[in-house]
Amino acid sequence: MLAGLGGRINPVILGACVLAGADEVYRMGGAHAIAALAYGTETVAAVDVIAGPGNLYVQEAKRQLSGRIGIDSFAGPSDMLVIADGDYPREPLALDLIAQAEHGAGAAVVAVSTDSELLEALSERLSGVLPDTEAVCRLVHVPSTEYAFELAQAFAPEHLELLGPLAEQLAPRITHSGCIFVGTGTAFGDYIAGSNHTLPTSGAARFASALGPQHFRRVFTEVRIPNPDALARAAAPIARAEGFEFHAQSMEIRIRDNQDT
Repeated sequence: MLAGLGGRINPVILGACVLAGADEVYRMGGAHAIAALAYGTETVAAVDVIAGPGNLYVQEAKRQLSGRIGIDSFAGPSDMLVIADGDYPREPLALDLIAQAEHGAGAAVVAVSTDSELLEALSERLSGVLPDTEAVCRLVHVPSTEYAFELAQAFAPEHLELLGPLAEQLAPRITHSGCIFVGTGTAFGDYIAGSNHTLPTSGAARFASALGPQHFRRVFTEVRIPNPDALARAAAPIARAEGFEFHAQSMEIRIRDNQDT
């Protein structure tokens, strides 16, 4: 599902589709494209799963249609939290924040540090740039690295950067983040590092994970019970306790002593 300015598809995107093995491409976008894929039209075949990011209209369309088709998540707007040691170089950190702010209105970028001088330097560096992006930026001074860890866990960012030796030591303990960048910048994950770029946003990293093959696969259980006697005798009283008499009888009839009755 691809649409660009003037209805044209960027040839680089088409080339990527070829490399990825795509065999069908639609030139469309927006909420109406999500509806077309979910319900099908005369020219668009209905699908089982719709995955990937988009603007708020696209995400809302995915949410409303999630009972009809499978979706990966409600992805967007982008957010990033950085925990940085006080002696980490200012310019790479500032550029990491500005880079994520390029996602535009609604994006949130947060820098956390125990060093107030670092945050003051960042404030000065960002003041002339971030207002043009319409992103939300917050610089947070914390009393300890442990406090920074608790803040990151509560925020559950889409992207979490740990910059500097003390911050990087937190990596094994992080459980709430879409992707953790240890000692490096998020932009690598956006383009080439190999991590998925479609990640849980808005705190959903507390319970959700990145888009992956599991979103396109189904898991089901096959049950075979060669000798149901013990299971039936154990489960039938539970069924009766819940008021489901025929559930109990359905299991008890399979006890070998009862099969001839």
